[in-house]
Amino acid sequence: MAANILEAMTENYSSFTRQGKKLADYIFEHAADAQYLSISALAENSGVSEATITRFCRQLGLSGYNDFKLALAKADHRTDLGDPFDSPETISSEDSLESMFQKLHRLNVISLNETLELLSPASISLAVSILSDADRVYCLGSGGSMVMAMEAWARFSTATSRFVHIADAHMQVMAASLCTQKDVILYFSYSGSTKDMEDVMEIARKQGARIILVTHFPRSKAAGYADVVLLCGYNESPLQSGSIAAKIGQLFIIECLYYGFCQKNARVCSENRTATVDAITRKLL
Repeated sequence: MAANILEAMTENYSSFTRQGKKLADYIFEHAADAQYLSISALAENSGVSEATITRFCRQLGLSGYNDFKLALAKADHRTDLGDPFDSPETISSEDSLESMFQKLHRLNVISLNETLELLSPASISLAVSILSDADRVYCLGSGGSMVMAMEAWARFSTATSRFVHIADAHMQVMAASLCTQKDVILYFSYSGSTKDMEDVMEIARKQGARIILVTHFPRSKAAGYADVVLLCGYNESPLQSGSIAAKIGQLFIIECLYYGFCQKNARVCSENRTATVDAITRKLL
């Protein structure tokens, strides 16, 4: 029995189709990088279809591409803390606290710098216009991305009451089913490839709602539904799911949207921010 996914691919290589072998050859050559790719990016880079990748994963006894990425990450070198061992910022149990602080700081700076490079003024401007014209903005996501959606709602709630956060997946699709053309879905999904995301976006699109997506992958399935795609930096391994560095980039995007929104709606936002600050001040001791 194969000890890891790379060995399983080697054992099954002769049974792969011509396209399957082409995919396997690419993964063998780029094993360290492939774990960070979306299925769309891997298909494009390897020159095979997404359907080929899905069949390839199932032939290896996996349920789908996400399982394959996790298996690939586990097959690669890892530290004793479970992180991928492929960068100077990787933390192990041998690091001192001071060393850990420095590495984490560098990771967060990398995330901010990469997000800044990916930010498009035109995309931010369009997103701000869509948010400004909306009757309601639903801030949505699942898992760790749901936390980012809540952060967006909390930030915008200091300036407007039109933003709404919904955590439960069933309630999200219910809200999407009642959307109108004046409603907006602000969706956070680092991978851009989750079932909950697809359920919400398919329904919202049918209702005519506008969709703004915050993701790391520009060619992800979610990007195909969105009116605007905003890209966050930092390559997160499947073994690092929920990392703070990945969230730092998304928080930066939220802040850019927030101040863009306040600039476009200066008078109302100024009055509302003063009102919310006054209300909160009464809660302080």
